[in-house]
Amino acid sequence: MDGWTMANDTAKQMKRTGKINARLKCLQINIQHSRLAKDNLLKITQEEGIDILGIQEPYTIGNKLAGLSKSLTVYTSGTRRKRAAIVINCKQIDTIKITQLSDEDTVVLETKVGNATLLIASMYFDVNRPIDYDLQKMQAIIMHANGVGIVFAVDSNARSTSLHDVLTNKRGKD
Repeated sequence: MDGWTMANDTAKQMKRTGKINARLKCLQINIQHSRLAKDNLLKITQEEGIDILGIQEPYTIGNKLAGLSKSLTVYTSGTRRKRAAIVINCKQIDTIKITQLSDEDTVVLETKVGNATLLIASMYFDVNRPIDYDLQKMQAIIMHANGVGIVFAVDSNARSTSLHDVLTNKRGKD
């Protein structure tokens, strides 16, 4: 079954029962502000039926994300250049941005699909900033979740063998 068929079947099921049995398809990617990478990402999103995208360093013009279809729901935060975004590609996913936990480098959503509630966070850790700052932001998100599931989509700018890298640097140890 392809992604579109599954998404359509899931939508029909939700209308009938209010519940969802299918899994959400999520993708995390740093597109390094590239228009070409953004275009490829949109193509993959449609072909694979991706429901939720956690994007770091999205393609922007000025301080706004650019070149995304109006059919997508896009979440960013702050007034400066965005380095984190969450894109929702499924109208059956109910979301609200948690503004007190969001900024240009972090976007946090409370997401409801059927009976399930979870937090989704897209985060960019600036390599020139101490990693402890961003780890404290992660801890604040965990505390806010209060037992609800969390999906983190993170570019930590850290290297660690525990992240399937060939080496571990200081940020990776932290």
